[in-house]
Amino acid sequence: MDLKVICVLSVILTVALSTLAEGKMMPSKCQCKVAPNERTNCGFPGISEYQCKQAGCCFNDEVPGTPWCFAPKAKKVKKVCPDDHHARINCGFPGITAKECEKKGCCFKAHPAGVPWCFYHRVVEEGNLAS
Repeated sequence: MDLKVICVLSVILTVALSTLAEGKMMPSKCQCKVAPNERTNCGFPGISEYQCKQAGCCFNDEVPGTPWCFAPKAKKVKKVCPDDHHARINCGFPGITAKECEKKGCCFKAHPAGVPWCFYHRVVEEGNLAS
């Protein structure tokens, strides 16, 4: 490849990666279902939809007199005990009882042999409850 082409491609890649690094995680549609009277302003007067979303906020300009760029609802998460015994991360010690394990706030399953029986929960976003 020509040196000029390599330089141009590297500049494009650098700009693209820096743009991704600047932007925050896009909120889900569910997180953006906020009643107009409950919206918390997340932008500035005249902010564009693109700028708003780059800031990790929600944008909806359908209701006059309310913030169009607003903070999303917090993600709802849930603790689950993973079914896959390979995903278990030890939370106890050899010989721990179910009661002792659960008192620590961990999961307990006394099978199969050779894997932790007392192990940490996984935190997953509600709606994505696959273990």
